[in-house]
Amino acid sequence: MKKITELYRGKAKTVFSTENPDYLILEFRNDTSAFDGQRIEQLDRKGKINNKFNYFIMTKLAQAGIPTQIEALLSDNEVLVKKLKMIPVECVIRNRAAGSLVKRLGGEEGLVLNPPTFELFLKNDALHDPMVNEYHCQSFGWATEPQLNRMKALSFEINKILIELFAKAGLILVDFKLEFGLFNGDIILGDEFSPDGCRLWEQDSLKKMDKDRFRQGLGGVIEAYEEVAQRIGVPL
Repeated sequence: MKKITELYRGKAKTVFSTENPDYLILEFRNDTSAFDGQRIEQLDRKGKINNKFNYFIMTKLAQAGIPTQIEALLSDNEVLVKKLKMIPVECVIRNRAAGSLVKRLGGEEGLVLNPPTFELFLKNDALHDPMVNEYHCQSFGWATEPQLNRMKALSFEINKILIELFAKAGLILVDFKLEFGLFNGDIILGDEFSPDGCRLWEQDSLKKMDKDRFRQGLGGVIEAYEEVAQRIGVPL
């Protein structure tokens, strides 16, 4: 399937239409951004790594019964996906305290959260993706109660699957974000799952192996992404 028209250019991916109206092509670029796009850099190999990482994770989730938009890996940096009507709300699962949670609520980074927390954020760059709740989502028409319940249930199921996957590779899944959309009326996992949208730490050293290396100027961003991919079995 071939790219026809560029539909949307995000911070790290470009979305193209295809000859089939039910499918899109996602192109993963080497662009890396932080702080609402205030800092942007090109990191060699990043598009390829995230594309293959995402395809691997989505395939694992689909095999476990999670409905995903992934259809086929097309090239090093392109993947074919179902065209979803995206719900403009991010679902965030946190297994440990880190990032914005610590800034908002205090507490020590790395604190184990039992049970894990579930949060919702509006996808809106102009408003800096504010935190919202179920009532906001329903009142503003972003999602219905059944859709929210399904998204929440899937998020926790995905958490269980991925905690085990990363633990076997000696990694802690600290937190992550998910996006969902509708395909023929069903809730489907969309967008991507990569080190750009989650936090992963070494089990023993607590070394950061995710995008925080870029945000915090720690260096070795791509090397960390590659190591995580290799340890969980992503064919690069």
